[in-house]
Amino acid sequence: MDARTSQPTYQTHQPPSRGWRPERCDRVALVLQGGGALGAYQAGVYQALHEAGIEPDWVCGVSIGAINSAIIAGNRPEKRLDALRIFWERITNRKIWHYTPDGDVFRQWRNFYSAWMTSAMGQPGFFTPHQVNPWFSPVGARTATSYYDTKPLRDSLRELVDFDLINEKKVRFAVGAVNVLSGNFIYFDNAHDEIEPEHVMASGALPPALPMVRIGTDHFWDGGIVSNTPLQHLLDQEDALNSLVFQVDLFSARGVLPRSIQDVMARHKDIMYSSRTRHNTDVYRRTHNLKVLLYKALSNIPDEQLSEDDRKLKTSLRNMPEIAILHLIYQQKAYEGDAKDHEFSGTSMREHWSSGYEDTKRTLKRRDWIKMPEEGMGLVVHDVHRETESA
Repeated sequence: MDARTSQPTYQTHQPPSRGWRPERCDRVALVLQGGGALGAYQAGVYQALHEAGIEPDWVCGVSIGAINSAIIAGNRPEKRLDALRIFWERITNRKIWHYTPDGDVFRQWRNFYSAWMTSAMGQPGFFTPHQVNPWFSPVGARTATSYYDTKPLRDSLRELVDFDLINEKKVRFAVGAVNVLSGNFIYFDNAHDEIEPEHVMASGALPPALPMVRIGTDHFWDGGIVSNTPLQHLLDQEDALNSLVFQVDLFSARGVLPRSIQDVMARHKDIMYSSRTRHNTDVYRRTHNLKVLLYKALSNIPDEQLSEDDRKLKTSLRNMPEIAILHLIYQQKAYEGDAKDHEFSGTSMREHWSSGYEDTKRTLKRRDWIKMPEEGMGLVVHDVHRETESA
């Protein structure tokens, strides 16, 4: 994870404060899925982007993606990488074994023990077990609805995130959470909300482990229990901005046939929490194609025969955005099981970080991908692990 590694050289077309972006690109977005300990992969993705001079105008996350998003948006570009390192090294600094013999089986045992330690002791700077187990707590007590206390996370966020900077709105920031009473998914967005640590904590309050978070008169849980990727929030924007989107997922929808009960549990979790990127992009593409047809139909009608509303609609349809999505998906190691999202060892953290860094460097080498789609195409998706383009 050495920040002094060589980096691609790009020609700057925008003011330096915005970082590099392709021609005709109005917005660079970083969209971060939930996935607990796997979130170090997203930090590696950001490192590669930072070294390439690519800084996001928009960061949006769910769960651990919300925490990484807050650290990125809540720091100046020159401080973001250090803040991410401090957070990830802090929450993974517990020693597990002094020596692990070579071989997948030994690494499986080590990871299992690390995950057990997390369950028993929590993680420094993140969460700690309640003194009273919820099963033995009186109904209505503070300790009755979760196993852990997230006060350490609040302290880490206050230390590492400048919420005043987030609320200055120089970088668009949004995190997803679920209203416990209504079950409705909601985005806390600095475009219309004053962001506090509680908004980030709410996005990562995965039950029953972590406690629901009260904001105003409502209580919220982790957005991942409804939708584990905030891509839809970006696609729903009606701002007609051409966007280069780095969609970073921690669970893969594609996998192999399970061969053991541990494989079954891991595959179940992958499918349950995997991004619905394909569904979201298919819906967007269908909607875009319908808008194209509507624009062509309106263009065939003489302007004087159109109503004022029809003319406004025609103008808006003329300016539909182009979106390029670079889809980065963490690829599970052979020795990782279903506990990979709460296995917080320093060794695994460094591996995840390195994977994100290398995957992003490979993606950035594809110069034919780092550009806006041709006008009228609407949306394209690229995935370095599939080496094919979905248009």
